[in-house]
Amino acid sequence: MSAQASIKTEVATLLANKDFAGLKAKLAPWLPSDIAPILSELPVEQLAALFRGCPPELAAAVFSYLEHDAKHKLLKTLTQAQSAALLNELPPDDRTAFLNGLPLDLAMQLISLLSPEERKVTQDLLAYPEHSVGRMMTLDYVAVRPGWTVREALDYIRTHGYDRETLNMVYVTDEAGRLLDDVRVRRFLLADPQTKVGALMDGNFATLAPADDREKALQIFRQYDRVALPVTGQDGRLIGIVTADDMLDVAAEEATEDIQKFGGSEALDEPYTTIALPKMVQKRASWLVALFLGEMLTATAMSYFEDELAKAIVLSLFIPLVISSGGNAGSQAATLVIRALALGEFKLRDWWRIMRRELAAGFLLGLILGGIGFLRIIIWSRFSHIYDPSPLLVAATVGTALVGIVLWGSLMGSMLPLILKRLGFDPATSSAPFVATLVDVTGLIIYFTVALFIML
Repeated sequence: MSAQASIKTEVATLLANKDFAGLKAKLAPWLPSDIAPILSELPVEQLAALFRGCPPELAAAVFSYLEHDAKHKLLKTLTQAQSAALLNELPPDDRTAFLNGLPLDLAMQLISLLSPEERKVTQDLLAYPEHSVGRMMTLDYVAVRPGWTVREALDYIRTHGYDRETLNMVYVTDEAGRLLDDVRVRRFLLADPQTKVGALMDGNFATLAPADDREKALQIFRQYDRVALPVTGQDGRLIGIVTADDMLDVAAEEATEDIQKFGGSEALDEPYTTIALPKMVQKRASWLVALFLGEMLTATAMSYFEDELAKAIVLSLFIPLVISSGGNAGSQAATLVIRALALGEFKLRDWWRIMRRELAAGFLLGLILGGIGFLRIIIWSRFSHIYDPSPLLVAATVGTALVGIVLWGSLMGSMLPLILKRLGFDPATSSAPFVATLVDVTGLIIYFTVALFIML
């Protein structure tokens, strides 16, 4: 049995025997952040018993690791006083995220259980737009004055830093609370105790605004490589901080959302295993219907070339080949461009540079696939008469069409995300299936137009 399974079993046994003294002794050597993931796997009934007997900070740490539904069920098993103690102990950002996912009436009921101070903090955070920096920030930071000595600042940190979210950064503010700088705590530890805090400042710091989108915050975190960033109001006053652990959650959520959109589906907004079946079908059906209607245009496009297809029926053999090649090239380009755009590797104003790269790449890729298709038909014609009477013309048609279709697919796949971004939409909406559908329709037109000039 693994160490994690062993501690989980021992905790469950102690809870069953209502041995809370033994439970506290068992959990004492563990840090809340280490034991929380293990305890969060216990059944809700055992968790409720644990929360009644363990210290509030441990209960809050475990609570943060639970799934949203499990949190809701757990609060129902606790008394009002126990729920209030737990909610008051939670970090403001974690509490706000939890309450945001509840029905309004239930959220208001839980907010009423908070202490006046924590209630005001929660209401202030919930007043910010959803998915904004304001909803994610915490007020658990340490701020010092520039006129203090390093010794005074360290004494203040020792007194007030115990329950702060992070002590990696110490913020320097003036008497009005305006942010002057952020200083790494190691500079305090290495400086002479009599040095003034102002002497440690360099004035180089980045800030977030409470209304900033969380994607913008993620980009700034990547740019400055910080464990925490301050959030300031319009007057420059420090009102909170956002920490890297929250940004890791944002990065995971954004990546999940983009991947789901790449697959031709709306973002689920909930775990796949817990989302209601009707809701999942609804989110997947809308895109499938749209893509299906788009693919119906393929039949419409083919109907315009019915006579040409009848004259050279062999062309129909290569329709799946040439069309899928264009769709694959478009999907590749869309994926690469969307990811590069998300990582900030280029700006929208660089669209011409991206177009030139994809024109060159699409042409070269088309030559490779076209050359393979040409050689395949020529070699196969040595052993079969299926391409008679003019295998060379068939090979030239397929090879030339592949160059054009792959080039067009690459161009469309790279430009469509930029167009959507310019219009204010999510570039991930131009998912691989969507690009492939568009290229299917236009690819048929390119294919039969080339055939019209070469074979007919």
